[in-house]
Amino acid sequence: MELTDWLLTSGERGNPATRLDSRRPDGAAWADGNQVRPLIHGATYFRELLAAVRSQRAGDLLLFTDWRGDPDQRLDGHGTEIGTVLCQAARRGVIVKGLVWRSHLDRFQFSETENRHLGEEIESAGGECLLDMRVRPGGSHHQKLVVLRHPDRPELDIAYVGGTDLCHNRNDDAAHHGDPQSQHISAAYGPRPPWHDIQLALRGPVVGDIEACFRERWDDPSPLSRSPVTRLRERAHREDTDADPLPPQLPDPRPRGTQTVQVLRTYPNRLLRGYDFAPDGERSIARGYLKALRRARALIYLEDQYLWSPHVVKFFAEALSANPGLRLVAVIPSAPEQDGRITLPMNLVGRISALEKLRRGGEGRVAVYGLENHAGTPVYVHAKVCVIDDVWASVGSDNINLRSWTHDSELDCVVLDERADPREPRDPGGLGDGARRFARNLRLELSREHLDREAPDREEPDAPDAADALCDPVGAFDAFAASAAALDSWYDGGRKGPRPPGRLRTYRPPDLSQPARALSMPLYRLLVDPDGRPFTLRRRNTY
Repeated sequence: MELTDWLLTSGERGNPATRLDSRRPDGAAWADGNQVRPLIHGATYFRELLAAVRSQRAGDLLLFTDWRGDPDQRLDGHGTEIGTVLCQAARRGVIVKGLVWRSHLDRFQFSETENRHLGEEIESAGGECLLDMRVRPGGSHHQKLVVLRHPDRPELDIAYVGGTDLCHNRNDDAAHHGDPQSQHISAAYGPRPPWHDIQLALRGPVVGDIEACFRERWDDPSPLSRSPVTRLRERAHREDTDADPLPPQLPDPRPRGTQTVQVLRTYPNRLLRGYDFAPDGERSIARGYLKALRRARALIYLEDQYLWSPHVVKFFAEALSANPGLRLVAVIPSAPEQDGRITLPMNLVGRISALEKLRRGGEGRVAVYGLENHAGTPVYVHAKVCVIDDVWASVGSDNINLRSWTHDSELDCVVLDERADPREPRDPGGLGDGARRFARNLRLELSREHLDREAPDREEPDAPDAADALCDPVGAFDAFAASAAALDSWYDGGRKGPRPPGRLRTYRPPDLSQPARALSMPLYRLLVDPDGRPFTLRRRNTY
């Protein structure tokens, strides 16, 4: 396998101002020799994060960015509130630095108040947490990362990247009963919304790359907000608006695994003055996807919160149309997060258009599912995962839409494993790349949960078990279809007899009349899925 067949070169990133690639002596646009573990579900991630932070001591470094931070969110029971845990670390002498999106007003169901309180708690304990509004109008900082460095114990260095915020609703597990600390979303999900999410735990040289991403934002000389009203409020609240210097970055951790990881980002093309480290923005997430899609031949497996931009889905549809053996399986929320009279059509219209485009390109080779728990409550899919041909695996904060690919700040890790997977089919794409352990195991772990299948006791090439059937792209596609059909039929038949195994429901988009589509589309484009590209790129639909 040639890494450049799947990964972006430094020139292909399209942002020569970043030091993300130039910081390495060889100028490589990725880091090899890493150990990467998927932490599926917020409860899994929160427990590990709690132990990792509690093991830090004076002189260690803790860096984090977040879309939303609720200081009272418990990581693992009473006394483990994230605000408490971070403050305790700061009081032990850990250098705690955070960047949290300032957000919009609470009456619009965002999180300005919660984020300000988390920052105040950390600052009072001796850390520093800045409220960052260096975005386009209507945009957000959507990155979710934590970096833990240990100058005297580099073997403990670790970074976490994915879609899981340090806030309410996220602390759920495989049973999907929801987070006890819940926040209301659409009524379809009930008072305690079940939540499906994923974060990566990364050790090895890539930790230095993720730290470099944080430092670029931290050291950005632009003011945290351009709004005169916000700046007056900063003064009134005596907010910290000046980033104190960080200690010099430590050498990257030593290699310790077999995974090559490429860090991709989105930064918008900001009006007037851009970021010093991305003056024209960065769209390497979009570029990374487009490069990988050109190599897709067998199966694209997606889990996504949105999947609702026709401009973005166009490239998936083109891959399906060009490759008659290619299939696509997508797991998405059964209903949008918001269900208001205006917000629901705004959220639906882009998804309906996108799925129509996908299905035209796939001609029966596209399958889209929602999830439910065993009580029949829909599960809100917040994960952002893509696996292509069991070779290329992507996990991050970015969704399949224009907002994530062009407008907000996002962070994504693409993982290619040096280790080939010995199970058949050994080369599902047929291009000589071979299936790779990390990508295949990630897809299988997620699939088994959705199908209610246990992992086999042995993972051998000749084992005639369910795992081997799921390795095959056609077998996996058919297994999802059969499971969803059985559960759908059980409901259609009045739920008589035992509930069939599995959690998949066939996704059927609700009807939206042509007048409703016409009225909702301008709001969708302006508010829900804005475009952060320069005009010349918008005109050509390139990135």
